[in-house]
Amino acid sequence: MYISSVTLNNFRNYEYAKIELSPFTNVIYGDNAQGKTNILEAIYIFSHGKSHHSKSDRELIRFKESFAKLSIEFHDSERSYNAFMQLNRGGKKSIKINHVQITKLSMLMSYLNVVMFSPEDLDLVKGSPGARRRFIDAAISQLYPGYLASLIDYHKALNQKNSLLKALKASGKKSDITLSVWNEQLAAEGAKIMSFRNDFVDLLNSFASAIQSEISGEALNVAYVPSIKCGDISEESLYEYLENNQRREIEFASALLGIQRDDLSIFINGNEARAYGSQGQQRTAALSMKIAQADYIHHVRGEYPVLLLDDIMSELDINRRMYLSKKIRDKQVLITCTDTDLIESTPETKLFHVRNGTIE
Repeated sequence: MYISSVTLNNFRNYEYAKIELSPFTNVIYGDNAQGKTNILEAIYIFSHGKSHHSKSDRELIRFKESFAKLSIEFHDSERSYNAFMQLNRGGKKSIKINHVQITKLSMLMSYLNVVMFSPEDLDLVKGSPGARRRFIDAAISQLYPGYLASLIDYHKALNQKNSLLKALKASGKKSDITLSVWNEQLAAEGAKIMSFRNDFVDLLNSFASAIQSEISGEALNVAYVPSIKCGDISEESLYEYLENNQRREIEFASALLGIQRDDLSIFINGNEARAYGSQGQQRTAALSMKIAQADYIHHVRGEYPVLLLDDIMSELDINRRMYLSKKIRDKQVLITCTDTDLIESTPETKLFHVRNGTIE
């Protein structure tokens, strides 16, 4: 899979820009705050439906403009695609793939597979459980639209349940039959989500542990830690578990159990990486997990995703840089940096100099 061109109009600090990409290494370099990352962000949006930085589409639109337009041309082993997106300051975004309107986010995410590497990846190891859940959800949703649909339905039901729990707490009631209705829906979607997560993490661990061993000789183990411990992942078991904890959840006026509280455990040489790993070990584990995500996509889809490396080469020591360079050599990668001396160049490498929203 590779992207052949990216066009930006009124996106971030770009009034207009178009770049033709190499199917191999593309180096986007320049001083800080010139717009390098914005190019990667535009590509990421086509893969995930939203920015990895901003919560609002309005932040992506150039100052004083009412809209932004993005388009990319990309290719997989079967066909070519043209993707178009318009972000509107006053309304919803419009998305088309090969001129066909995309009405659901789950319909978009299965087309273009992307893995983003950034300095924030260290949060996978030392950050909050939410960072690890977002990593899991983004990785699975790219390949399985049904997973994202279940995730959306789950959180809609969860919001309704939390509202009811707060109302029950305020009224002093100890139960409500509607609570069982929401538990039933949460159990149905939660069982699907947990099954996907369990299978994904098992495969991720097999890839990541091998990568960690190659980089540093260390033993890495990544495991899925569901918040619901019910023996088996089934709708019936989850429903029973939620029902048995109704009184405690009413007391706290919040849903205490469910996939919204799942986590990953990450151990290096038998020790918990978050508490006992050095920063070098943590960074290697995070890098191993992101490379493993790309290997997972290749395993499922039969081709590698586009790799986006946002200013991470300067964060890695020479051994990790050399390993990563070897892994990405025959894949399409877009690298942002301030210093091209850290990038291994090949005859297929294309360089793009960014200065104040213009590309040279």
